[in-house]
Amino acid sequence: MAKHSDPNSKLIAENRQARYHYAVEDTLEAGIVLQGSEVKSMRVGQTNIAESYASVEDAELWLINSYIASLNQATHFGHEERRKRKLLVSKRELARLWNATQREGMTIVPLKMYFNEKGIAKVLIGIAKGKKQADKRETEAKRDWNRQKQRLLKQNY
Repeated sequence: MAKHSDPNSKLIAENRQARYHYAVEDTLEAGIVLQGSEVKSMRVGQTNIAESYASVEDAELWLINSYIASLNQATHFGHEERRKRKLLVSKRELARLWNATQREGMTIVPLKMYFNEKGIAKVLIGIAKGKKQADKRETEAKRDWNRQKQRLLKQNY
């Protein structure tokens, strides 16, 4: 029997370059604090997280430099497009993230922003370490080889 996709769950934005620039070691799902006009704009799909990052400041996790376009209908109660947005994680996860960034020199990178099956906005963040140029070339070579392998297998069958 075919699975019916939930109308509430939807991918809003994806940071496709994150796995190219960073070696993601662990992922974590976090809630996000939004205003009403931001949620409406996200449902339309006017969101970008490609240039954003997360940071632990004053015992809170913040998503910085994410872009959510303002709506034309929300003129009086609109929002700032690139404001800091609070991410919701448990105290234990927050301590682990602070440890990773301060002691181990890692970065917190948003990978995906989506609505879950209940219709709640979530952000998938990754604890990552920046790649060197040689590592990026190696990743690109592996990707090209996998593409070529698929073409060869397709031709043989």
